[in-house]
Amino acid sequence: MTALTRRQLLAATAASTALSACTMRSPAGVASASAGPRIDDAQASALLDSLTDNLLALKPESATGLGIDKDARAALRSRLDDRTAAGQARVAATLRSDLQRVNGVDLSALTPANRTNIEVVRSAYSTALEGFAMPYGNITVGGWRNTPYVVIQNVGEYLDLPRFLDADHQIETAADAEAYLSRLASGPAQLDGETARAAEARGKGLVPPDFLIDKALVQMRQSLQGAKSGGGLVESITRRTAQKKIAGDWEARARAIATGPYAAALERQIAELERQRAVAIGAPGISARPAGNDFYRWALKASTTTSLTPDEIHQIGLTELRELQGRMDPILRSLGYTQGSVGKRMTALGADPRYKFAPGDPGRAEILAFIQERLRLVRAKLPEMFNTLVPANLEVRRLPPEEEPGAPGAYGGGGSIDGTIPGKFWINLRTTELHTKFDLPDLTHHEAIPGHVWQGSFARKLPVIRSLLAFNAYSEGWALYAQQLADEFGLYDDFPAGRLGYLQGIAFRACRLVVDTGLHAKGWSREQAVRFFMEENGTKEPEARSEVDRYCSWVGQACGYKIGHTAINRQRTRTQTALGSRFNIKTFNDALLLGGNVPMDVLALNVGEYIRVNGGRA
Repeated sequence: MTALTRRQLLAATAASTALSACTMRSPAGVASASAGPRIDDAQASALLDSLTDNLLALKPESATGLGIDKDARAALRSRLDDRTAAGQARVAATLRSDLQRVNGVDLSALTPANRTNIEVVRSAYSTALEGFAMPYGNITVGGWRNTPYVVIQNVGEYLDLPRFLDADHQIETAADAEAYLSRLASGPAQLDGETARAAEARGKGLVPPDFLIDKALVQMRQSLQGAKSGGGLVESITRRTAQKKIAGDWEARARAIATGPYAAALERQIAELERQRAVAIGAPGISARPAGNDFYRWALKASTTTSLTPDEIHQIGLTELRELQGRMDPILRSLGYTQGSVGKRMTALGADPRYKFAPGDPGRAEILAFIQERLRLVRAKLPEMFNTLVPANLEVRRLPPEEEPGAPGAYGGGGSIDGTIPGKFWINLRTTELHTKFDLPDLTHHEAIPGHVWQGSFARKLPVIRSLLAFNAYSEGWALYAQQLADEFGLYDDFPAGRLGYLQGIAFRACRLVVDTGLHAKGWSREQAVRFFMEENGTKEPEARSEVDRYCSWVGQACGYKIGHTAINRQRTRTQTALGSRFNIKTFNDALLLGGNVPMDVLALNVGEYIRVNGGRA
């Protein structure tokens, strides 16, 4: 265990160095008490239940994803989130009213756990309301997909509805199938609501970059073709009702909606995107759009839960990138890669046939089998990393092909509270060139175990509202920390190229700080951003292009990863210093997870409580 502790200390120290000079400032609206009436834990729980019901009424799709659209909440099973302008206004009004209720009580009598629950609501709601005050955009409540563009290559009902209905909406009974059809029937109204909001934004001068529109139009036309031919939306209900032997004319009814009103609404949305394309410019950054600098400052705050400026984040990225490259250099040399920059040598490693998957469907099958083997290896290590173990029900699935061109290499998340819907590891397999045998292990640990799916399994044990409200810096910071744990607990000890893949993955997130701020605050071109990834980190060109395009639409989101990871490591170093020989990695990791998904200032409070309980001085 001595060597492990040394690696932990080295990793924690390296990760915290660059940020130590930059103050991690608390988000606005977070306070531990107010001048209002003091409430006890029972009253706090009742308040949280009320807030949960109000939020679920606005987010019925989340109720389905969590498996709680049953009994008293059964009506939510037939509804979709409201993407119209009126729906967005209702969200903002509800948040404003409920935040006033939360801010009007004194939390000083609460246990630390319930105080954290309330602080999470305060932070998420106040940040979202700042976003709703912006003149445009898709604003999430306790989510990560904040974007100025209502419909684009990785945002929109045309992508979300088919995936949601197939992956999350369960069909076990005729009532479930009827609910599926009800949701499908309301899809056209949601598409039209988005189209109207996109047109309104165009009227204000907000138009996405031309290259993003081109990408979106290809995908949307593919979705339209699928709808007209009775593709996924029809196939999903037809297949699953047949499997369950649920009698009914499900295929005919779904086909009538998909080929009729749904396809017509999608055609109207395509027409709006074509109007936008006619006036679009190529500048990738939000600063080239009206009120873009204000939107970016808010997006960074929402993503990182700090008030770090674009310049500060840019410099953090450069500093941490150089440190990580310093760790990669000797490993590359040990493998015989001695000439050129770290980025060029990683490019050469990526071209090595030993680490490539076969092309086409044989390679796709090879990738899926490779992921399962990595999951087997890491599951065996979990008892060394944590005291508290959860089942981590997990399904590895390929992204829908129509989504793949605009999607990242993968993403993942926890399943339902009752376990009936497994956590998902969605893998992009549009080409097997996206993945190598040295970087896929790291991606698996990030998205699945002990990353997003593992963390999501812990979140499901908290009050429901804690599964509805998540913070990008914690979610992605934890996933990077999970990658770090895989390395620290020996999963690359006999696989140096895999350790390079891990370090490249962390360096990739440092590059994101540089590239995201470069695009949106420093006037970088799309090509400049792509070249930075390729030259500095050896990122494959298809991945670099997909990533850069993602940052152009999910403005600021990419900065949450490394900022959150560095903050978590700062808290670990703080705990090691306070507890000395009493520091226990398993109980510390448990504390990070059991406290749930929180903004970075609340994480610091939770870690302080952990130090105090374990006999240290916070």
